[in-house]
Amino acid sequence: MLGLMGREGMRASDADRQQVADQLKAALDEGRLDLNEYDDRIQKAYGARTYGDLDGLLDDLPGTVPLRKSRIEPAHKAPVAPTGAPERKHGVRPMLGIFVICTIIWGITSLTSGDAHYFWPMWVLIPVAFAVLARLGDRDKHRH
Repeated sequence: MLGLMGREGMRASDADRQQVADQLKAALDEGRLDLNEYDDRIQKAYGARTYGDLDGLLDDLPGTVPLRKSRIEPAHKAPVAPTGAPERKHGVRPMLGIFVICTIIWGITSLTSGDAHYFWPMWVLIPVAFAVLARLGDRDKHRH
C-alpha cells in the first residue's frame, strides 16, 4: 500500500515536524526569514500531516535538507552483549588512583604546614568500597 501511495502521501512524524521547525527557527535567527514569513511557515509545519505538507517549507533556505530528499531508513537494533560478559565494568583502579593522588596532596599539605591535618582522603575510599562490593556481587552471580 505504501509503495503505491508515494512519499508525499505518507504521514509525517512529530520528529519530522520538529526538525522542520528547528530549521525554520535557525533561518529566522540568521535573518533569512522575517517574523511574518516564519510565523506562516511554522504554522504550516506544525499543522502538517504528510511529507507533502512539509515539502516546500525549506526549499528556498540554504544549508537545509528538505525532507523529501532525506533518506528514510529502518531503525537498527542495539547490539546485544555476548552472553556471560558483564554488562558494566566497575572502575576500581581509577578510583584507587584518585585516592593515591588525594593522599599525596594530603601528605604534601601536612608536611609543608608542619602539622598532620585531618585525613580527608579516607572519604574517597567509600566509592572504592562500593565498587569492590559490586564486583564481588557480580562474581557471585556469574558462578551460579
